[in-house]
Amino acid sequence: MRTRGILLPMAVVVFGTIITDPATAQPYPSRRITLVVPFPAGGATDVVARILARGLSDRMKQPVIIDNRPGANGAIGRAAVAKAPPCIAKSEEGAETG
Repeated sequence: MRTRGILLPMAVVVFGTIITDPATAQPYPSRRITLVVPFPAGGATDVVARILARGLSDRMKQPVIIDNRPGANGAIGRAAVAKAPPCIAKSEEGAETG
């Protein structure tokens, strides 16, 4: 009987979260997408990235920007991605920040 006393409050919390969570959902992504290519424009990697970007843009209904960052055998492109701001960070209140 003790298990039943614990399960009911837990079920209320879980179902309450499920019911209220979709109301706060935002369309994702809500802004443009940047695809960093760590090689020069015009090469095979750039061509594949542009084909991929066109498909992503059509599917996600957001513009996809190709950002070529050549140099240092890809290290400059990797550094640009590492230093980029996060896509979406949620505060405790659930508001988008970032």
